[in-house]
Amino acid sequence: MSYPAPGRPEGVLPGPPGSLEAGEATLGASDASPDEGLMEDLAVEGRAVGQLTEGLLSHYLPDLQRAKQAFEELRQNQVVLLETLEQEILKFKECRSMLDVNALLTEAKHYQAKLVNIRKEMLLLHERTSKLKKRALKLQQRRQKEELEREQEREKELEREKQLTARPARRT
Repeated sequence: MSYPAPGRPEGVLPGPPGSLEAGEATLGASDASPDEGLMEDLAVEGRAVGQLTEGLLSHYLPDLQRAKQAFEELRQNQVVLLETLEQEILKFKECRSMLDVNALLTEAKHYQAKLVNIRKEMLLLHERTSKLKKRALKLQQRRQKEELEREQEREKELEREKQLTARPARRT
């Protein structure tokens, strides 16, 4: 195999066509055709590709498999984390609902205390009104009795005055 002159690839002319310098290689009619040796080159290239592929796979495959395992482990950890997070969210919702229930119970106790106070006030007012009714009835009965006594006193006074009035004597 021959090597081209430095700086010039084999078969490439440095200048315009027709101006060849001494010692330069050119393709001519007697040179080999480009299709010759193609099959041989393809077989060599096929083996080279296979060997390069094997080398590339042997170099990167273990790292890729470890990365795949790490990724799968990460994905599984992420699934577990998501499930745990959902459980925690449910717990927070339950806590919030418990807080709501506790707030409702506190509010119910507050209103129950108000109802108890209102009931006590109603009972107290009922007792007062009952006492006032009894007192009013007693006062009314006393006034009626006093009126009756005054009326009877007036009738006695009138009767006494009638008896005290001078009567003309009867002639007989």
